[in-house]
Amino acid sequence: MTILAVEGLKHIYRGHDGDTTALAGVDLRVQPGEFVAVIGRNGSGKSTLAKHFNAILLPSGGQVLVGGLDTRDEALLWHVRQMVGMVFQHPDNQIVATIVEEDVAFGPENLGVPTLEIIQRVDEALRQVGMESLRGHAPHLLSGGQKQRVAIAGVLAMRPRVIVLDEATAMLDPIGRAEVMNTILRLNKEQQMTAVLITHHMDEAVRADRVVVIDEGHVVLSGSPAEVFCQIELLESLGLDVPLATKLGIELERSGLPMPQHVLTAAQLVDELCLLS
Repeated sequence: MTILAVEGLKHIYRGHDGDTTALAGVDLRVQPGEFVAVIGRNGSGKSTLAKHFNAILLPSGGQVLVGGLDTRDEALLWHVRQMVGMVFQHPDNQIVATIVEEDVAFGPENLGVPTLEIIQRVDEALRQVGMESLRGHAPHLLSGGQKQRVAIAGVLAMRPRVIVLDEATAMLDPIGRAEVMNTILRLNKEQQMTAVLITHHMDEAVRADRVVVIDEGHVVLSGSPAEVFCQIELLESLGLDVPLATKLGIELERSGLPMPQHVLTAAQLVDELCLLS
């Protein structure tokens, strides 16, 4: 069964200076265990889409089904938010306690989970993000990447079926970004957790199972990273870049080298060049 089903989704922001259409009829399906990256220029609608997945925003038109549950049904709101956990751009905005393990326990406590089970969930969530050794530390003393992993652990402790990361690596340095991405990949590949990553980093998007490109509130492209990033001219016309390795691989092919079109990372590019030597 499809875990996220978006059908004809429209969202209009009402304002004193007029209305702004952020989503203009989006159709999208995400399957259980899939890792989907959503990319698009600033203002394309990708973060608005993310906020519909756990009913932070509700459709102006169309519908969003989470595990078959309609997000517009107020009676189902609690169940929808149990199924979909959100991680946002600023980890400090999600951290509420003065000790790491207490922060991770905050969500389950609010769900009314029994104390012994909370302890078990906190242990498991910290282990999943590799933060067991820092469980007694103050969150404000951690690095950006570590704070974001604590935020992810807090979501995991609520046992969601889907984790949505809305520009969760945007404020991090390369080390912090790598920490968060490795955590998400491990959760997705080893534990089959469904993941949706909203990002403007193309090197993150290439690691997903599928890339969805949004522009002006519409899905304009969807496919595997190789299928999407070989379309350099279209992506550049949308104000997007492509991975440097992909661009270099295509330039090498144009110069006469027999390079495949699926080169997405520096490691793949090096491997292909070694095969030619």
